[in-house]
Amino acid sequence: MLKEKKSKTVLRAASDAKNVVVQFRLRIKYGEEIAVGPGKIAILEAIAETGSISAAGRKLGMSYRRAWLLVDQMNQYFKEPVVRAATGGTQGGGTALTSVGLEVIRLYRTIEQQSQTHAASLLETLADKIRAD
Repeated sequence: MLKEKKSKTVLRAASDAKNVVVQFRLRIKYGEEIAVGPGKIAILEAIAETGSISAAGRKLGMSYRRAWLLVDQMNQYFKEPVVRAATGGTQGGGTALTSVGLEVIRLYRTIEQQSQTHAASLLETLADKIRAD
């Protein structure tokens, strides 16, 4: 039997093969680039939590530049921006997800969950074929 681990995207086989991990790595490409995938969803979720690209980057262990580039790419790849940033001022800057950004997260996580649910028995059968050492 597969049991869900902490992450929504990782399932652990509860069979003899205790080291077997099944991961969904859903990616949608725009040309040769990844428009949305696990890392970009993680940065969106961290921005929603922290209200800041720099804080989101720190939370995920990445530089501000890397976090900003991921956000900039997504804003270019989607028809509407997924993130809006406000610069400086008396309140300081800030970043917020747009309704599109929130919907992207919701759709991505729903696809992951439904894929795992619908494929659970097949994944378990496949995982059981892996040698238990």
